[in-house]
Amino acid sequence: MQQLVVVTGLSGAGKTVVLRSLEDMEFYCVDNMPINMLPQLVQHINSDPEFYPKVAVGIDVRSNNQSLDEFDYLVSGIDQSQIITKVLYLSADEKTILKRYNETRRRHPLSTHLNSYSLTEAISIENELMSPIRQQSDLVIDTTQLKAQQLKQQIWQIMSQPNEHVSVIIKSFAFKRGVPFDADFVFDARCLPNPYWLPELRTLTGKDVAVQKYLSTEESVKDYLKDLSYFCKKWIKQFEANDRSYITIAIGCTGGQHRSVYLVEALHEILQSKSIKNMKQHRELD
Repeated sequence: MQQLVVVTGLSGAGKTVVLRSLEDMEFYCVDNMPINMLPQLVQHINSDPEFYPKVAVGIDVRSNNQSLDEFDYLVSGIDQSQIITKVLYLSADEKTILKRYNETRRRHPLSTHLNSYSLTEAISIENELMSPIRQQSDLVIDTTQLKAQQLKQQIWQIMSQPNEHVSVIIKSFAFKRGVPFDADFVFDARCLPNPYWLPELRTLTGKDVAVQKYLSTEESVKDYLKDLSYFCKKWIKQFEANDRSYITIAIGCTGGQHRSVYLVEALHEILQSKSIKNMKQHRELD
């Protein structure tokens, strides 16, 4: 069956990186297409499925406001029995987008000769205009703390998942660097014993056998993992039954190095053993 991925979101959040990654995955990519041309594109690729098995299209705020308002109507009008359609929304916080624009010296699409918006005003207005589309997206990816290579790896993982089941993303993170904005569920592992305070384990991570052995023998860690796996197994099935495409589960600890990494690795194995396909990510390590 044909695939259509609509890549949208905030300017400066990484849409170009995602489209290039999809192109490397043999998607036929179209960037900066007006939203109201989506039906014509769908009709065209549907007429030649062998030539267009996988298509990605970039859509952003450069479409006029009326077209942005019609986004949900246009996407929901695509026959999913013919073309599997997913909407990926790229986001980042205002400070990060400002920094990226200042570094590249590119102009924001809303800061043109047609208006006199400052960069800060343009980012704020775009956030407001794109908010309804964000709510309608299958997956929101927050790129605030992601490097380009990390974003590429995430896209490769997501697109390699089978389409017939919900895609589960499990990620570790450090609370001191902020909670991932794209998380559906956030779990706090800071109440568990911290290997950081053991000199022989301090420089290791939750991927290392020594740390895993230490944490796996702690009763509180065993209980936490048992409760966490029970919660995930129960509610992932519920989301799948309601046609949810993606779920992001974030597990955090202080530094994102030991406890959260160990739990992500362990939960990944548990879910895999229950035939629940999932992707693991370590924000502070990858």
